[in-house]
Amino acid sequence: MSLTEKYGNTALVAGASEGIGAAFSTFLAAAGMDLVMVARRREPLDILAFSLTEKYHVKTTVICCDLSDQNAAQSLKEAVCDREISVLVYNAALSYIGLFEKNSSEHHNHIARANMVTPMNLVHIFGENMLKKGKGAIILMASLAGFQGSGFLTAYAATKAFTRVLAESLWYEWKGRSVDVIACCAGATATENYLRTNPGRTGFFAPRVQRPEEVVKECMKNLGRKPSFVSGLGNRIASFFMHKILPRKTAVNIMGNTTRKMYHL
Repeated sequence: MSLTEKYGNTALVAGASEGIGAAFSTFLAAAGMDLVMVARRREPLDILAFSLTEKYHVKTTVICCDLSDQNAAQSLKEAVCDREISVLVYNAALSYIGLFEKNSSEHHNHIARANMVTPMNLVHIFGENMLKKGKGAIILMASLAGFQGSGFLTAYAATKAFTRVLAESLWYEWKGRSVDVIACCAGATATENYLRTNPGRTGFFAPRVQRPEEVVKECMKNLGRKPSFVSGLGNRIASFFMHKILPRKTAVNIMGNTTRKMYHL
């Protein structure tokens, strides 16, 4: 069964302009789905939307929106209007690398809204319609940083823990109602945002950095099968070791020490 047959014809991808969001947009367009592509910057959205329309002959709609805004979800609902969203991909996220107290409370709140409040509201808005029609899919991007305390990524890690639990809970509630929900827990991924942080090497045994297309392919393979999954074999091995073998305190120390080393903090 094709994606359009299983879920419907239109996907909304939040954080679609680059990286994993752009990879999701490309994958869904190749599957024949029309796209509503959301991000803050119009130029990269327009370029990607044009290329996907030219290559796959799908309809693309571009919406510029600051997803950390208090009214972001309602604004998106109004912009989408009566279009039926069959697949919701929430990839957008804000982060801060450094000591918690060095970041402003205002920016911490922006992180919380972009990473937790807005996706929760969008899931409520579009998930309700999916339940009414008896089909749909919701993909929420989580992170290995959210599996335990992660020093120097404090607010980001906490929001990603929320994302995973939200997706897993809804997977249980909606699994018998033909709406698939999954949290995609990615590790280091060679997105533009990741590369812009100029991360250093963390050691010979560190999991391989994945390409965005690899993460998306794994996610679509697991959609409808699991409430959440860890992307990448190396990440799964590391996650098993960290959370099944080591004490919690050790796992938290390893995460903080790794981030400290990567960014020379």
